[in-house]
Amino acid sequence: MKITFLGGGNMANALIGGMLKNGFAAADITVIEPGGAARDKLAETYAVNCLETAEMLGSAGEFLVLAVKPQQMKEAVAPLTGKLGNAVVVSIAAGLDLVTLSRFLGGHRKVVRCMPNTPALIGAGITGLCALPQVTPAERDAADRILKAVGSTVWIADEDKMDGVTALSGSGPAYVFLFIEALQQAAADLGFTPEQGRQLAIETVQGAAALAAQSSDPASLLRERVTSKGGTTEAALQMMAEKGVKEGIIAGVKAAEARGRELGKLLGGE
Repeated sequence: MKITFLGGGNMANALIGGMLKNGFAAADITVIEPGGAARDKLAETYAVNCLETAEMLGSAGEFLVLAVKPQQMKEAVAPLTGKLGNAVVVSIAAGLDLVTLSRFLGGHRKVVRCMPNTPALIGAGITGLCALPQVTPAERDAADRILKAVGSTVWIADEDKMDGVTALSGSGPAYVFLFIEALQQAAADLGFTPEQGRQLAIETVQGAAALAAQSSDPASLLRERVTSKGGTTEAALQMMAEKGVKEGIIAGVKAAEARGRELGKLLGGE
């Protein structure tokens, strides 16, 4: 399977590294990256084919992965519109919907829109995907294999929900980092060293997430099991409720979803 990457940034690096670990051949991967230092690093690290400009590409191959910033997308893909053939175009650019991507690609209809998140950089990501009807089941499976190189995947039938995916999992790591940051600050206030606070906070989050992942019980029940009546956890949760922690998180996710829709309209403008 011949795959071309437009852009060689962090997410492209993560995908390429994950793909090579999962059986993809370096000789089948081409990266278009204008930055000389980044291009040299890609070639040295992964032994993939590297080109400086899109004009140098003969054919997009079977898959074209768009890994450039959404603000740069229209200009970046313009030289490729005549080289797509029957390629499936996979976009990991936030905010650009399928109709907009198709328009930027000269009406090309084999397009998959994806929203990975930053844990993909260590192979622990979660990616939401949706596709135009012209993408066949076999092509969807192949796109899924590419994104599974950096974590799990979830296919979304209704593209309108992709802004929700962005708000939940795309932005979600920042919410978790904020929680870790708060735990570490609390640890410092309680007299722990930075190293102790970091270990206690991060491993607590890791362990709780692993427990939730392995359990079929809802998070609410797992929370109740830790909360003894009149105990320390109950005291903490009561204070957090008074501060509106849960409501603030929910409101924040909804604000992110609304902003995603807004940015999508701006990015999709002519």
